[in-house]
Amino acid sequence: MSDQQQSFETLAIHAGQAADPLTGAVVPPIYQVSTYKQDGVGGLRGGYEYSRSGNPTRTALEENLAALEGGVRGLAFASGLAAEDCLLRTLLSPGDHVVIPNDAYGGTFRLFAKVVSRWGVEWSVADTSDPASVRAAITEHTKAVWVETPSNPLLGITDIAAVAQVAHEAGAKLVVDNTFASPYLQQPLALGADVVVHSTTKYMGGHSDVVGGALITADAGLGEELAYHQNAMGAVAGPFDSWLTLRGIKTLAVRMDRHSANAERVAELLLSHPKVTRVYYPGLPEHPLHEVAAKQMKSFGGMVSFRVEGGEAAAVEVCNRARLFTLGESLGGVESLIEHPGLMTHASVAGSALEVPADLVRLSVGIEAVDDQLADLKQALG
Repeated sequence: MSDQQQSFETLAIHAGQAADPLTGAVVPPIYQVSTYKQDGVGGLRGGYEYSRSGNPTRTALEENLAALEGGVRGLAFASGLAAEDCLLRTLLSPGDHVVIPNDAYGGTFRLFAKVVSRWGVEWSVADTSDPASVRAAITEHTKAVWVETPSNPLLGITDIAAVAQVAHEAGAKLVVDNTFASPYLQQPLALGADVVVHSTTKYMGGHSDVVGGALITADAGLGEELAYHQNAMGAVAGPFDSWLTLRGIKTLAVRMDRHSANAERVAELLLSHPKVTRVYYPGLPEHPLHEVAAKQMKSFGGMVSFRVEGGEAAAVEVCNRARLFTLGESLGGVESLIEHPGLMTHASVAGSALEVPADLVRLSVGIEAVDDQLADLKQALG
């Protein structure tokens, strides 16, 4: 049976991970090695010469990532931002322009505003939930449209197919950050995206014990360009990090089912709580793009954000009172996390068009018993 005929759950466990031919080990070994013996000058065994250029454990992860996203090439990096940096330096030259979302992750915004802009790349902000807003932001120099869906931290939804059409009509690539959804819940390449970005630190790894990033492409030529820059720039995933991410991916489907089911219950509780003024969760019928999310996602994921009465001080107090929900940055692990985006993950967007509300709290809903999660939120809200 080919990879294309296998279910997601089967691919997650087996793609890129044939039993070790030497020992029969069913889990790929950790090739903790920097260099490889050559059988004569240029006589490479399996194409491996130096682990920045290629490592068998990383290869297993990259093949797995490509299979899960339905792409032709997967590349694994030391972090999500390392993956983004490689992508931008491959796609863009001085004088080019990028459209970014008005509620992008703070680290992505910082990369554009403080790093990429210094070498002559311009960017502008659009409401990517509205294809007309994207079209209006595109210029004759636009080479890429950048989308997060769901977005971080306001859980905005972008119609991937519609924005892909807008980008392609302008001759631009569509890049989709699929971190919040994971490939189990959403397949951007099948909807017209050119490149998918992941922080594999999050749901792919799933256990808050590894940092990594990934790019997956729909085009082999672009995949080769990215692979060249990955090697030239060097921010590759190490073998142990690759192994940990593969270990996490094996349970991605069952974890995402539980994350999503728990988050739906959490969102319903928050929606009815008198101290909560607004809930952001695409699974709620009240979400302005609920129908788009339902069309392009299998379910709605484990991230929920909400605003509280009393402004920033009240939001901070909710974060500090939580007990089961651990106060911490990042997301996507089996344990529940709570944070204040304005003072933590999104501090870099303060004062910009992407500034997040001061009364906003973001939850990464874990896979603990949902009744325990609900009880903790009730007491945290007072």
